[in-house]
Amino acid sequence: MKLALAISGASGVRLGEQFLRYLPDTVEVHLVVSDNARTVDRFERAGLTLHSDTDIAASIASGSFGVDATAVIPCSMNTLAKIACGISDTLTTRIAAVALKEHKPLLLAPREMPLSAIALENMLKLSRLGVVIAPPVAGYYSDHDDLDAMERFFVGKWYDALGIENTLYRRWGE
Repeated sequence: MKLALAISGASGVRLGEQFLRYLPDTVEVHLVVSDNARTVDRFERAGLTLHSDTDIAASIASGSFGVDATAVIPCSMNTLAKIACGISDTLTTRIAAVALKEHKPLLLAPREMPLSAIALENMLKLSRLGVVIAPPVAGYYSDHDDLDAMERFFVGKWYDALGIENTLYRRWGE
């Protein structure tokens, strides 16, 4: 599987790190980190290709490259709004546009609260286009003992949405 992962915004970078941390080695990852989130030394993984958010000509900017799924974790409200309006002025927004036009899975993990009516309208618009809107919301049935367990729950739910098998959290009834 080829996965494009973008980390957008400064707060919540740890969520993107955790998503990357648990990915199976069989997943080929193409990582885009926004200028506000850039802490490149924090992203170490075999099979990882790092792309600049300003490199609109990167391989993953083309539908013919064959990315199987795209995730933006976390997804800033600015990035979400650009995606909803079809603005492709960064590599992050371009890979989202490519996922939409190629009808490939696209997952956005918005990280702000409370949510404005504008943000909710943008999320509804994208959801109607098939985008998975998956903010990091705790599932209390999973019995989180600490922050790491809660983050594994988020990551596991995001993997589920993208078709990546995992055992990162206790499922309902287990």
